[in-house]
Amino acid sequence: MKIDLTDTTASKINKALVKARRAIGTPAVGMVLTLVIVTDEENAYDALKAAGDAAREHPSRTLVVIRRVSRSPRDRTQSRLDAEVRVGADAGTGETVVLRLYGEVADHAQSVVLPLLLPDAPVVVWWSVDAPRDPAKDPLGALGQRRVTDAYAAEKPIEELRARAESYEPGDTDLAWTRITPWRSMLAAALDQVRCEVISAEVEGEEFNPSVELLAMWLADRLHVHVRRGISSGPGLTRVRLETTCGPIRLQRPDGAMATLVLQGQPDRAVALKRRETSELIAEELRRLDPDDTYASALRFGVDRLGGARPLVPSPARVSATASSAVPALPALPSGSSGSGYASSPSSPPLSSGPSVSAGSSSPSVSSGSPGSASDDGDGGRPTPAQMPPVKKVATE
Repeated sequence: MKIDLTDTTASKINKALVKARRAIGTPAVGMVLTLVIVTDEENAYDALKAAGDAAREHPSRTLVVIRRVSRSPRDRTQSRLDAEVRVGADAGTGETVVLRLYGEVADHAQSVVLPLLLPDAPVVVWWSVDAPRDPAKDPLGALGQRRVTDAYAAEKPIEELRARAESYEPGDTDLAWTRITPWRSMLAAALDQVRCEVISAEVEGEEFNPSVELLAMWLADRLHVHVRRGISSGPGLTRVRLETTCGPIRLQRPDGAMATLVLQGQPDRAVALKRRETSELIAEELRRLDPDDTYASALRFGVDRLGGARPLVPSPARVSATASSAVPALPALPSGSSGSGYASSPSSPPLSSGPSVSAGSSSPSVSSGSPGSASDDGDGGRPTPAQMPPVKKVATE
C-alpha cells in the first residue's frame, strides 16, 4: 500500500502509517530498528532497494531523507515537506517513508525525523553519498547509535579515510570496511593453519579503493609488520601476499568472484570471494550495533604510514632508472667543515643506481652505482680533486 502526502507534517505521516497498517490487517508494529537513509534524488532508488533487501533479515522502519535543491531565492525561504508512505508489499517486511524536504526545513531534517522514530528501538543512520565530515556531531547522526558512511562514494576516498580517522566516535563505521570482512576472515583462518611468523605483507588493488587501504592498515596494525600498498587494475582487491618464516601465503582474486589461497606445502584452494551487493553490506552492519574497536584501530593507523606505491608518486623502477640524472653527486666537503645530512622518507623506494651520501662524518663518502655506469669515474666512485667544484668558505654564527 502506498500513500502520497503533499505539504504535510510529521503528525500526519504517523497517522498515515497507522491507517495503512490497519488497512492491510497488521496493526501491530513488528520492526526491530529504525534505519535513516540520507541521500539525494539521484541515488535514492539504489539506496532504497538495498535497504528493502536488507529488511528481509532486519524488519525495520526505513526513513529516506532527500533534501531537494531550491532553484530560486523565493523557493529557499518557503518550507515544504512531501512524504510517500509505503506499507505491506510495497515496503517488504517493514515500513518505508520517503521524505522530501524543500526550503528551510531541509536544514532541520532532524526535527522531521525525530517524531517518526520507533520508540525504544535502536536507530541506524546511513549516508549513501555526501557524508558529513563528523557524522557523530551531525544533527541526524546524533539520533543514531550506529552511523554508517561509504568512503567509496566520495570524490576523494583517501581524504575521506583521513577525515574518518580524525572525527571517529564509537558507533561510526564505513561500508569500505564491511567489504573486506571475507578477506579478513580468510587471512585469519590461513594464519591459524601454520606456525610461522609474518615478516612483511603486500596488498594489491585499485588505486583509489578505500577497502584496499583499510585492509593494508588492518594488517599493519594487527601484525606490526611493514605492509606495502601495491596498485593493480582491479576489480577491487586483487591480491594479498604475506611473507612468513615458513614461506609465502597468497590470497589472490583476479576476477572479483573466485579467489585462490596458496599455502606453503599445501595444495592450492579455490575459495568464494565474490564482491557483495550493497544490501548484503547493510545487512551485515545491522547485525551489530556495538562499537567496532578493530575498525577504529585500523582506521587510526593512517594511510600515510603504508609503504609502496602511492598516488602521484613514481614507481620504484622509474626512480631507479632516472636516479643518476635526477640526483646529482654532491661534492665532498673539505676537512673541518660541517654539512647537512639528507635522509629519505621511510616510504620512498631506495635509489639503486643513484649516489648515496653517508651523513654524520666530517668527510662523507660518495658511492656511485654499478661499475661501468655513467656515474662511474674509474676510482671507486670517488670524484677526483679536478672534478670537484670550488668550495667557498662561508662564515657561520
